[in-house]
Amino acid sequence: MRLFEHPMTIVIILVVVLLLFGGKKIPELMRGLGTGLREFKDATKKDEEVKNKESNSTRDEL
Repeated sequence: MRLFEHPMTIVIILVVVLLLFGGKKIPELMRGLGTGLREFKDATKKDEEVKNKESNSTRDEL
C-alpha cells in the first residue's frame, strides 16, 4: 500500500498541517523551505562543476 495512493491522504495531511501551524505561518514555512531547496540545488551544481573540472584536467594530463 502506497502512502499517497489516494488523493484523500494528501488532503488529510494538508488539513493537519494547517491546524498545527495556522494559516499565517504556512507561507513563512514554505518560503524557508524554498530557500533551503535553492541553496541545496546551488551547492549540488557547484559540486558537479568541480567534479567536471577535475575530470577534464585529468584527461588533459593524459
